[in-house]
Amino acid sequence: MEKRITLPLDKQTALSLKVGDGVLISGEMFVFRDAGHKRLFESIKAGKPDINYKGETIYFMGPCPALPSQVMGSCGPTTSGRMDKYTPYMFDTGLAAQIGKGKRSPECVQAIKRNGGVYFAAIGGAGAIYSSCVTAVKEICYEDLGTEAVRRITVKDFPAIVAIDAKGNNIYEK
Repeated sequence: MEKRITLPLDKQTALSLKVGDGVLISGEMFVFRDAGHKRLFESIKAGKPDINYKGETIYFMGPCPALPSQVMGSCGPTTSGRMDKYTPYMFDTGLAAQIGKGKRSPECVQAIKRNGGVYFAAIGGAGAIYSSCVTAVKEICYEDLGTEAVRRITVKDFPAIVAIDAKGNNIYEK
């Protein structure tokens, strides 16, 4: 059975989710991948974050160009492990959730647990399905990075699985 959740993800909802739960996510989230994440983290460490990510969800993804009938082109998840070096700090300073694919480092799992966050797994190869869930998109910063620019998207009924819950239970360890 799928649970419907609305972003921004509040603590009560985060604590109610269990590893393995199927969810349909609606609301706004940030999207970017490696290059955007690196640049964002540099701005954070410099004390002048380019976005306010507190209480937010970040989806690790770089979209394909949209067809004329689409809001966004294919937008499947990218491997989250490449962002592991940034993840503990971001959860420790207010990030609520991440969406991507693949397992996470022990340090990330501990940061998610320590902060009552959630890591959702999106399905690799399902980019066309995910693009049909996007109802709006806006570039926020780093336009020079092309597909890796930071964007804010609005989604409706975006399917995912709780891969790491707020208690640190980890689907990749079961």
